[in-house]
Amino acid sequence: MNAEDAVRALTASGRTVATAESLTGGLVCAALTSVPGSSAVVRGGVIVYATQLKSSLAGVPGELLDRHGPVAPEVAAAMADGVRHRLGADVGVATTGVAGPSGQDGHPPGTVHVAVATSQGTTVRSYTGDSALTGGRGEVRDATVRAALELLSGL
Repeated sequence: MNAEDAVRALTASGRTVATAESLTGGLVCAALTSVPGSSAVVRGGVIVYATQLKSSLAGVPGELLDRHGPVAPEVAAAMADGVRHRLGADVGVATTGVAGPSGQDGHPPGTVHVAVATSQGTTVRSYTGDSALTGGRGEVRDATVRAALELLSGL
């Protein structure tokens, strides 16, 4: 799936989207806004690279970050739901993980969690262990963007 498919799916369903991005640093929102007409569905996005910003900007409860750390499926889910509420969107998309080249908090490069939240619930896809994303930093980030767009297109 690509950004055009995601924007088309959002447009067809009459939904808006907001993003909260950590390891992708805004690449998901940039991909979406590169599509002509995306202004009808994209509300905006926040880059929450620093752990404390996941709480203050994306609405992740501090206790959740204390318990799981910033690289966790629960955190991705909370980021997606939090940005959805904070930016007034129908759908929230979030990315968190480790792009590399080194690990973080005991998580190896390629460990990624992507979440999509709507009023009907939240879906998280995790890429860990044997299913971790492979390649260098750029390849992990690009694969994460594709995973987020695919999850978003499937709404």
